[in-house]
Amino acid sequence: DNKNLPTIYIITPTYSRLVQKAELTRLTYTLKLVQCIHWIVVEDSTIKTQLVKRLLAKSNLKYTHLNVLTPPEYKLGISEKRWRKPRGVLQRNEGLRWLRSNKKLILSGSEGGVVYFADDDNTYDVQLFDEMRSTKKVSVWPVGFVGKLRYESPIVGDGRVVDWFTYSKSNRTFATDMAGFAVNADLMINSKVEFSVKSSRGMQENDFLVKLKITLNDLEPKADLCTKVLVWHTQTMEPNVKNEELLMKFGKSGSNLNIEI
Repeated sequence: DNKNLPTIYIITPTYSRLVQKAELTRLTYTLKLVQCIHWIVVEDSTIKTQLVKRLLAKSNLKYTHLNVLTPPEYKLGISEKRWRKPRGVLQRNEGLRWLRSNKKLILSGSEGGVVYFADDDNTYDVQLFDEMRSTKKVSVWPVGFVGKLRYESPIVGDGRVVDWFTYSKSNRTFATDMAGFAVNADLMINSKVEFSVKSSRGMQENDFLVKLKITLNDLEPKADLCTKVLVWHTQTMEPNVKNEELLMKFGKSGSNLNIEI
């Protein structure tokens, strides 16, 4: 690590599912290519699971491992669509609380810093992290495969954000995706702003940035003035493992559950 670089504090909510290890592994190998990061991984769980513990220990990254359980009333039901309830809210807030509780250490231990919310099911170009590292207040950029569009993006005029290219809730002040912005660590840590489980559909990011009391003029367009896509909502498809049950139905053994996938 180059100690003269600002540190990027990456907050990643995660939860137990078949593709969890695969997606965290992909993100791990992306982050291993980035200098000066601190990865804050927050499990939606009553405990820190062995799967995530082992993965983080093996990564050789600088990390903090946290956990907080989302109450049942805020969790998606088995048949509910992904967009019906906000996900990762309490986990991102737990990451922010950890940052604020380590305020003196963080702000004195680096040449500034940046906070970014990186979900484990996205795909990231390592250039994105270089782009966000110089964030003075809030930096923004396009995100691919979001909002049922090829991409959503800030619209830039004369070097400033003047509007948003989006279809859903186009009246938002900040029509950005969670993967589409980063916040200066000093600004973040010296505020009390958190995400809310009460934010309506599609408003989580907007409500958060509004509470930070920033304006469109404060936004710093990155990725060649928002003309390049450096992060994508790829969302790994849930594997079909129905043949596990069929094997047992025909008197055969299913796969060994002690083999971690």
